[in-house]
Amino acid sequence: MMTYRSLQDLVPATHTTEGDGVRIRRAFPNARMEDLDPFLLFDHLGPLEFAPGGSLGFPEHPHRGFETISYLLQGSLQHKDSFGHAGLLGPGDVQWMTAGSGLVHSEMPGPDLAQNGGIVEGFQIWVNLPKQSKMVPPRYQELKAAEIPKAVSDDKLVESSVVAGESYGVKGAVQTHSPILYLHLKLKPGATVEQSVPSSQNAMAYVVRGQIEVAGRRAPEGSLAIFNHDADSVRMGNTGVEDAEVLLLAGEPLHEPVARYGPFVMNSREELVEAFEDYRSGKMGVIAG
Repeated sequence: MMTYRSLQDLVPATHTTEGDGVRIRRAFPNARMEDLDPFLLFDHLGPLEFAPGGSLGFPEHPHRGFETISYLLQGSLQHKDSFGHAGLLGPGDVQWMTAGSGLVHSEMPGPDLAQNGGIVEGFQIWVNLPKQSKMVPPRYQELKAAEIPKAVSDDKLVESSVVAGESYGVKGAVQTHSPILYLHLKLKPGATVEQSVPSSQNAMAYVVRGQIEVAGRRAPEGSLAIFNHDADSVRMGNTGVEDAEVLLLAGEPLHEPVARYGPFVMNSREELVEAFEDYRSGKMGVIAG
């Protein structure tokens, strides 16, 4: 008989601001939990209305020692960095950025959004890098919506966008430094998701739309369900009358020291000091133009 992970906690996302006054919902870090190794941060941006000509966004700032995953549901975001890389994210697109040894970047509304206004919604998730990978050269993996593998359950009630890991026999296209599962699941009423996740991994499900049932508890929109390590599969269902959407994430914990301050995540205080010194001295570069 198949067994499924029980629920450890149900954490409501809290409202805060980031960047140039952008309102977000933050699942963590917060007063209840600092991180969920190897995940360091989980932010839900919007849905937020940008006014025409507005300047809301995330002006230039540095990163070192981890990865940022930007996943856009609505609107557009323009990315630039100190290595001359630039790109535009649209609905359904993913940017998996390995900050590694360090860079400076910005994320601002795309040209059309900046000129005409509109709705923006998306997610930013930070994933820690293992010690041996913290100083790798910066790297991007960018996937347009059409390039993200899709899977559908046999009963057609579940659609899975496979950013990383595997779902319904379909593998994601992103290469990761440690085992990571990142799925965007759309559940029709009556749908049930059963997903294999090794019991050694930390696993969580964030409710984007609607509500789901996890281990006999109702998880409403904007809540994060954190699973115990008591089985190798997770199970959740949509018992409501409307469609539901969930981000399901899991990762193998690194079990390494975490020294964290602002935009830098290293293994020791000395490495943090070095990161700040390298940034201030210009070693991470500047964004041209």
